[in-house]
Amino acid sequence: MKRIVLPIAILAGSVAIAILLIRNPTEIEETAAEIQPVSVRVVEATLGSSQLTVHSQGKVQAAQRVNLSAPVAGPVSWVSPALEPGGFIEAGEPLLRIDASDYETAAARGRASVQQAEAELAFAEDTLRRTRDLAERSLASQAQLQEAERTLSVTQARLADAQASLRQATLDLERTELTAPFTAVIESKDVELGQFINRAQNVAVLYGADLVEVRVPLAIRQLGFLDIPLGFRGELTGDRAPEVRLTGMYGGEQHQWQGRLVRIEAAIDEESNAVQSIIRVNQPDRTASSGWSADIPLPIGLYVQAEIGGREVDNVIALPRGVIRNNSQVLVVDAEKKMYFRDVEILRLEEDTVLISGGIRPGELICISPIQAVYDGMPVHPVRELI
Repeated sequence: MKRIVLPIAILAGSVAIAILLIRNPTEIEETAAEIQPVSVRVVEATLGSSQLTVHSQGKVQAAQRVNLSAPVAGPVSWVSPALEPGGFIEAGEPLLRIDASDYETAAARGRASVQQAEAELAFAEDTLRRTRDLAERSLASQAQLQEAERTLSVTQARLADAQASLRQATLDLERTELTAPFTAVIESKDVELGQFINRAQNVAVLYGADLVEVRVPLAIRQLGFLDIPLGFRGELTGDRAPEVRLTGMYGGEQHQWQGRLVRIEAAIDEESNAVQSIIRVNQPDRTASSGWSADIPLPIGLYVQAEIGGREVDNVIALPRGVIRNNSQVLVVDAEKKMYFRDVEILRLEEDTVLISGGIRPGELICISPIQAVYDGMPVHPVRELI
């Protein structure tokens, strides 16, 4: 009997409890899930001024380069010891001499011709005076007077020709000594002692030792960052020429040189859409008389990086470049500590900095953390940093 009644009683009790629970459910109060704000680093947007710079690169070339040629022909009688590749010469310093014997003879003949022409001219002038006196007294005919005048004109022309020949002979004699047209370094030498050289034959190649130039390309957009008038023709001088810092590796060490951008070429390269600009650098004096300075001359052919000083812009906000998202947006944290995307106007993207000219108000907090999952209105915990 117990085996039958006890299971039935347990089953009935379980059904009664289940019915009771179903009819009287326990109500659980609903609560919103607690969201923990993400900590982000922020900086305060501040208006200020910024000095723009333009970067480019190029190779050093000579500002002055000349193929020195012989002005007269003849055998070489003397060659300067400095006339060797790498040699240094001052402006006006003799480089070589051509045998002047023939030219000295020509000059002597020229002087003799001038003396003869002067004597003939004096005689013709005296003859003309006497003929005029006789003609006034009717003792000489008009034909004789005209002949005396013609003779004077011919002797005057002979004297002028003799004087011109003397000047040419003297000039040729002076040209037998070739001098440096400017302070220069010898690039190559094409003449030897005793060699016969013809007029206009190349004897050496020189390039200027005082100035060098660097030809660097500038993108069209970069021209707007320079403080020079667009379309300017000619050479920039004085304070109008932007300062340039050149950096290059030489002798296993990094060196710097100071120069100025002096000229921008008019033509635009079709392939690169850039214009060529010329940077000029004054070489330090490295002669023995001046002493040795810490600066070294900028070597011809060296590849250098150029940093050109541009114009100064006002009312811009400088931020780390990493704040830019989606090419033209930043993350702004408002007073309620919520973060939103904001479109901005970018003036310039530099290597580590972005200059923003619009879209941000001074005093706003800008997120600089490299956070990935972001949505508008996202709560954050801003941690201020100084830049």
